[in-house]
Amino acid sequence: MIIIPIRSLSNLLRSSSKIAHKMVKNMKLPVIAVTMGDPCGVGPEVVALSLQDESVWEACIPVVIGQREVFNKAIEITKAKIEINYVEGKGPSEEKRSIEEAVAEVERHVRKVPFVSVGKVDTTDFKLGVPSEVCGRLSFEFVKKAVQMCKEGIADGMATAPINKATLKLAGVKYIDHTEMLKDLTGSAEAITMFEVKKLRIFFLTRHLPLKEALNQVKKEKVLETLKVVNRYLGRFVRKPRIAVAALNPHAGDQGLFGREEIEELEPAVKEAQSIGIAAEGPYPADTVFYRGANGEFDAVLALYHDQGHIAPKMYDFRRTVSVTLGLPFIRTSVDHGTAYDIAGKGIADPTSMIEAIIAAATYSRSSK
Repeated sequence: MIIIPIRSLSNLLRSSSKIAHKMVKNMKLPVIAVTMGDPCGVGPEVVALSLQDESVWEACIPVVIGQREVFNKAIEITKAKIEINYVEGKGPSEEKRSIEEAVAEVERHVRKVPFVSVGKVDTTDFKLGVPSEVCGRLSFEFVKKAVQMCKEGIADGMATAPINKATLKLAGVKYIDHTEMLKDLTGSAEAITMFEVKKLRIFFLTRHLPLKEALNQVKKEKVLETLKVVNRYLGRFVRKPRIAVAALNPHAGDQGLFGREEIEELEPAVKEAQSIGIAAEGPYPADTVFYRGANGEFDAVLALYHDQGHIAPKMYDFRRTVSVTLGLPFIRTSVDHGTAYDIAGKGIADPTSMIEAIIAAATYSRSSK
């Protein structure tokens, strides 16, 4: 289930040596589809602000997918200093040609953001900071369009601003989050989420489940299969990745005194993974394993449930943590925060995580090629 200041791969690709720097500089920049997120939240604002950042333009050509009037309002609220090249063809073939023309302008050093407007809406139909059916429907349509662009080869990857489960439900969208949505829209057999901040990468055994249900899924077979998936996808970017498994109980169970899951489920899974060539280790106490990962001792840590894997990176550097979805036909990254309805429309949203997500999408899409 799931990507610089977090830019470990960017640093490798962009500045490991003068030769590497020249090679990357001469490479054609990847095109990244950037979805605007829930129009009721801070998504449009953080996207608008992120497009002012020079490092985004050094990494890729961003193409924003959103709703024109909503984005214009976000630019007004944030006072973002950006120029927009609106793409609104009448049909699929005209639209595709227009997007390519807008991208070609950027390649000719014309700093205008290609913007694909999806859906029509009166901005008086909803209120910033208040969940609405309109915003849920639009946020889903933005994702669908970005997926289409990636599948058609117009975009090399996508970076998503936050959506909201409540507005998706109001709109009758059957998906609970981006990961489920993208897995289904792409027909992918699996999709796995990775959090990344600086040297720390975190994968998840379980995610959006009640804690009681998540704990019931800490079984040898599931841990082993997840380790195989993590090793397969991370191995595309890291040679023979070292993967640490977080323990479930205090002090990793302390030899069974505080629980037997480590002895009966986690240790056997790690040993079997090792027997088939996976560099797995652990289980290690959860209060230290993420610190060790952040110091580069491991290439990734497998967390067992949602909050176990979320707290560490957000405490480490909340603003620069990025979510990366692996297993799709293309790379997708996302901010690590939500729609922040409480500050929507106030012009105070921090774009750092959006900037990092766009750069990570560009970095991973380029390195995957």
